[in-house]
Amino acid sequence: MKLSLLAQAISLEFSGSDMEVTSFATLKEATSSQIAFFENPKLLADLENTKAGVVILAPTYKEHLPKSSQALLSDNPHLSMAYASAYFAKKAFDTSKPATISDKSSIAPHVVIGSGTVIEEGTYIMPNVTIGANVRIGKNVHIFPNVVIYDDAIIKDNCIIQAGAIIGSDGFGYAHTKMGEHIKIHHSGNVILEEDVEVGSNTTIDRAVFGSTIIKKGTKIDNLVQIGHNCEIGQACILVAQTGISGSTKLGRNVVMGGQSATAGHLEIGDFATVAARGGVSKSIQGGKIYGGFPLTLQTEWLKTQAKLARFFTKN
Repeated sequence: MKLSLLAQAISLEFSGSDMEVTSFATLKEATSSQIAFFENPKLLADLENTKAGVVILAPTYKEHLPKSSQALLSDNPHLSMAYASAYFAKKAFDTSKPATISDKSSIAPHVVIGSGTVIEEGTYIMPNVTIGANVRIGKNVHIFPNVVIYDDAIIKDNCIIQAGAIIGSDGFGYAHTKMGEHIKIHHSGNVILEEDVEVGSNTTIDRAVFGSTIIKKGTKIDNLVQIGHNCEIGQACILVAQTGISGSTKLGRNVVMGGQSATAGHLEIGDFATVAARGGVSKSIQGGKIYGGFPLTLQTEWLKTQAKLARFFTKN
């Protein structure tokens, strides 16, 4: 899409050199033909080093934009990005072109496989699975009935995806107008499951807005877990049933999230941290410790507090 036409479509002024814009990407990953957006001052270094051809940003930050990038100035970059994202949304689950399927894999009846998808040897796909376009599924992957894998996902070797799981649906992302309208952000990223990941039944892992939602090697995810867009789950983590990880949260390696525990978005949880069942993480926490309760505290302190409360009400 021509940049001049995009600017016109989302009601932004543009007076630079016209160019063809191919897609959205993050500031870090964008190339000279892609568009990115900037809003968070914490990512100022990414803005200053971006190779994006175009960046949607507020006038305040224009001076930080590299000379190789052009600006689309907006008083509300997040909202402008949401409007623009609609023009780069692809037709989902396209099946117009053939997939590449190893003759050493096993595909059950009633499986839909999208255009350009690659399925490697030893993989077993059970009935009623739907796989989108340009998905890559590695060796010896087991996919149980009624799983849905959206476009562009990458499932590496030896993964197990239990029945009903959904990999790569849109995240819960909207921008908001002054009148309170909710404008959908069309997600163009993907999900990557590294080797030896297991995903439980009816778990959902959202695709990234741009870039990837990543589940690292050896992580095990229970049934009914929700992982938001752009999360990064570290190597060998354990996520127990009904855990919820909000968008852009990053877990280190070997983190354990107990049943019904949850995090707010954009947090970091250090390596080898444990959050006990029903713990609520509202800020970044250090690794190597056991936490519990809400507001979250060290599990030992939370248990002491509960004991004191019990004694108080027993006496009174």
